[in-house]
Amino acid sequence: MAAKSHSIFDPAIIVPAIGDAFRKLNPITLAANPVMFVTEVGAAITTFFLFFNGGKDIGFELQIALWLWFTVLFANFAEAMAEGRGKAQARALRATRTQTFALKLTSSGKIEKVGAEQLRKGDMVVVSAGELIPGDGEVIEGAATVDESAITGESAPVIRESGGDRSAVTGGTKVLSDQIKVKITSNPGETFIDRMIALVEGAKRQKTPNEIALTILLSALTVIFLIAMMSMKAYGLYSGVDFTIAVLVALLVCLIPTTIGGLLSAIGIAGIDRLVQKNVLAMSGRSVEAAGDVDVLLLDKTGTITIGNRQATEFRPAPGVTKQEVADAAQLASLADETPEGRSIVVLAKEFGIRGRELHELPHATFVPFTAQTRMSGGACSSRRWRCDEHGYPSSERGR
Repeated sequence: MAAKSHSIFDPAIIVPAIGDAFRKLNPITLAANPVMFVTEVGAAITTFFLFFNGGKDIGFELQIALWLWFTVLFANFAEAMAEGRGKAQARALRATRTQTFALKLTSSGKIEKVGAEQLRKGDMVVVSAGELIPGDGEVIEGAATVDESAITGESAPVIRESGGDRSAVTGGTKVLSDQIKVKITSNPGETFIDRMIALVEGAKRQKTPNEIALTILLSALTVIFLIAMMSMKAYGLYSGVDFTIAVLVALLVCLIPTTIGGLLSAIGIAGIDRLVQKNVLAMSGRSVEAAGDVDVLLLDKTGTITIGNRQATEFRPAPGVTKQEVADAAQLASLADETPEGRSIVVLAKEFGIRGRELHELPHATFVPFTAQTRMSGGACSSRRWRCDEHGYPSSERGR
């Protein structure tokens, strides 16, 4: 579903990321990243010797300890920032679900307004034109046109009616015309939106084969350099040189691939986040890596690459008819059409100098509203053919 794109400098993302950076200092959490785990252990050891060993050069050791803790916190902050956008997208989807209200039919036949999250499987709701369908369900009475572009990407509205194979509706889609009675078929936590939220929140927990291979390589390099530092301590004692713990830890952190290890998880999450900003949900990091190798993309329908909202852009008259006449007739035929397509025709007609008109301004005309059954709208006068004068009122003179 379409959602607002969140800036990386959004306080709603930065502030929680600062707290997450400190929560991620938990050694159990950092154990999944061997490079940063070793860095944190080095920072803890340096801090311990700084306060309890009475080092000779306190200023130098304090500087080393601060830089080590900053390195760990920065890596945690980068990962938390990358996760923040995914969480923000999930919150936006969750808000769409919780802020939707429904007109629920009670057992006594009365209509009660409740929140969408209160609906349960088997409940009956009534949804009218312009309202969001509160949950996944099945149409049991009536027919309506439904805008499913937020779910499928298809810009053209679809007909949903009781009976047959076109009765299923999805929560979060919008009814454009008519009124339908829907029977809810899923409980909270089992709807389509809930599954989308789970995809956004769960994407960060899936590692790709390349990421796993790189983690193994970084772990091996860390172990090698760790052994080298232990050997250097012993060699220093043998040579009469006393290498302090702070110096050895600082050298170890400089040798191991700290930058790659600190930003590895953030890079993976950022790739998924870039897709989320385009309203594309990646089910795993593997799919993001596979997308980088794609040379040709085949789409099964035009709706996949549209903005999900059809708008009139041009009037094309028949031979012998001007665009002004077409715009005038199209606007009159669309006055009773409350769908986005009908409203866009009325707006486009204004570009031809035709002022906006209302139904009550045309007392001699009969207008046919758009419905899912007729799939059309229009207007008629006492004569079969009619046109309007310069003031927008039907003229007795026959027109084309």
